[in-house]
Amino acid sequence: MREQTVWQFSDDRGQLSAAERRPSKVLAYVQAGATLWDYGIHPWGIFGSGHDGDDPDRAKTGSLPLTEVEYLGAGGVLDVDTLLRGGPDLVVAVSYGGGHVYGLAPETAKHLEEHVPVVVVDVGQARTLTDIGNRFAELARSLGAEEAPTATRDLAAARDRLRTLAAGRSRPRVLALSPAGQDQAHLARPRMWPELRVLTELGVDVLEPAAGPGANWSTVGWPEVTALRPGILLTDIRSNATPLDRLRSDAARSALEPAAAVVPWNPEPICSPQAHARFLTLVADAVEAAQGR
Repeated sequence: MREQTVWQFSDDRGQLSAAERRPSKVLAYVQAGATLWDYGIHPWGIFGSGHDGDDPDRAKTGSLPLTEVEYLGAGGVLDVDTLLRGGPDLVVAVSYGGGHVYGLAPETAKHLEEHVPVVVVDVGQARTLTDIGNRFAELARSLGAEEAPTATRDLAAARDRLRTLAAGRSRPRVLALSPAGQDQAHLARPRMWPELRVLTELGVDVLEPAAGPGANWSTVGWPEVTALRPGILLTDIRSNATPLDRLRSDAARSALEPAAAVVPWNPEPICSPQAHARFLTLVADAVEAAQGR
């Protein structure tokens, strides 16, 4: 009798998913799908969260070939029947803590697991970006991915370069924010975002908003943003954030433009070595340019 191959994986809830064969038709939350793609796994489909719309958010999709990956939608359209359309044999979701599946209604997530294995990776503030990346790497290897030593070397080189630049005599002030319309912006609290914590660990001067309401963000007006005198703006480029070039011109915001370099930032980062190296390289380029001014 032919030997049966059994696949299994214990996710960040401590829940074991198992199947008689290795899953090959993976449906994933867009962040997870883009990460798995960088690790060499081709997801069959992706879905978004309540922040997303009828089309996938290109800020989150990374290198995914969107003509080859089906997008099932986001928010209220994501019922069990929609998610099971096409017959996925594994769903990969993310959580921001407590094991709660992000992007799906609790009842939808519960009933989904009655039909198909669901693996949840915790991407919340309690985890380091390295820990998150390692978990995706373990999942990808279980699904047949091979090691990518070049990507690991590129990430190490990007980290070393940024650390060296951040140790220079001139340290530009870096502010991470999500523009929220004409009158205000959400300022990120660096300690709550794994990718921003990496910057501080490497010596980058990431500004901390004043204490107040909001665990992850501090919402302020544009004059308060200008008063912080950032030299580099890490600006949220997700579709639910307001693009800077669509904001009307006013004295407070216009004062930022000649003084601060703008670096695109996705608060739902792709957690692969390749993607993280690209982000660190953008920040390093901005730091180097600021030091040369």
